[in-house]
Amino acid sequence: MATLPHITLDFNRKIKLSHDGGELSSDTGQMIFREFDEKIGFSATLAAYLQLIDERRYYVHANEDLLRQKIYQLIAGYTEDDAADALIHDPIFTQIMGKDALASQPSLSRFLERFDSSSITSLLQANQALLDKMHTHRESDAIILDLDSTHADTYGKQEQSAYNAHYGTIGFHPMVAFDGVTSDFLKSELRPGNVYTSNGVVDFVRPLIEHYNENFPWMTPFLRADSGFAVPALYDLCEKESVSYVIRLKSNAKLQRLADELHPASAFKDMSKSECYFEENEYQAKSWKKARKIIIQSVRPAGEMFFTHSFFVTNLSDVFSPQVIVQSYQRRGTMENYIKEAKNGFDLDRMSSHSFQANEARMMLSLLAYNLTNWLRTLCFPEGQQQMQIQTIRTRIIKVASKLVTSGRSFYFKLASSFVYASFFWKVLRNVQQLQIE
Repeated sequence: MATLPHITLDFNRKIKLSHDGGELSSDTGQMIFREFDEKIGFSATLAAYLQLIDERRYYVHANEDLLRQKIYQLIAGYTEDDAADALIHDPIFTQIMGKDALASQPSLSRFLERFDSSSITSLLQANQALLDKMHTHRESDAIILDLDSTHADTYGKQEQSAYNAHYGTIGFHPMVAFDGVTSDFLKSELRPGNVYTSNGVVDFVRPLIEHYNENFPWMTPFLRADSGFAVPALYDLCEKESVSYVIRLKSNAKLQRLADELHPASAFKDMSKSECYFEENEYQAKSWKKARKIIIQSVRPAGEMFFTHSFFVTNLSDVFSPQVIVQSYQRRGTMENYIKEAKNGFDLDRMSSHSFQANEARMMLSLLAYNLTNWLRTLCFPEGQQQMQIQTIRTRIIKVASKLVTSGRSFYFKLASSFVYASFFWKVLRNVQQLQIE
């Protein structure tokens, strides 16, 4: 890149800035991620599962290398493919990749175009294998399947992008699943923008349920979802597979009458005080084959005359009180933070390719970058700092300036002496190196 020899600053004419520092990097903390990657077999697992139809007769960068490069760029915050052109000789990235030079933007873009549905499935299988390893290491005795959908806006002519009336924009309508216990990103599926929330939910979640029932039989999966997923086929699946669930119901006239009979507006005692009740009842919608247990939450804020009712369908036993069931559903709200971090931190909703499959591949790479980060912070960050968001992680670990000094066959990366978060940096690195994982 052509630059001026130096630029003199007006506030102090003695200060000169130039762009010719040489063997320097601003992303030294990526080495911690690479060390952790090796510990858990992250890149090795992806390479073992990745399936692409590659008709190249000659190439410099293998597909597994391109996959790793794109994931590490996402972790560092370089979401644009063309960031690779500036990073091509970055000393940290080249050491992470084990290459003299990174792949260029055209190479990354062509890599994404090689994805098809079987390629996406192979990455989902790799993610599941890594999730299983994490579950085994953590000795997890529970898993909470939190389902949701989100929106990815588009601004071009991407395949299958469409107007979504709920969000009021044009784009895609992905479906996602997170583990409410560990915040792991379990699965994602890119869908056209105009599909309804519950479209395909049974086919989406069935493989997850069957996998955990078969491979972790001592765990009882617990599923939570909002009213967009309130369809009898999902209840039937959960009941067949012995999965506990709490799913919010959309209000209707019959449910409102049932709730009003329990708490009529004329029955309030003191308008200056709030009231909140939790009731259990049986209810059968016309589309249901049988009656099911529902929970009614009735809330009247202080100063209001009428109750507001919320409805939930569940198969949880009577061991759990109605209030506990509602509270367990409300903790699902943390999933919004997971989605927000995946979108704002790892560009989950960035759909810049024309091809639908290429955009789904982008979404999968964001999922994998999110999970590598989540596993690092939950397994190796000090106590009390394991919920740290990616923007803070970049500030405290990744964005560290260093200078490369080569001596014999060794590479010395000299970190900035004034690095504010040095203590945290070294503590995380020590924890990574002490980690024992099968």
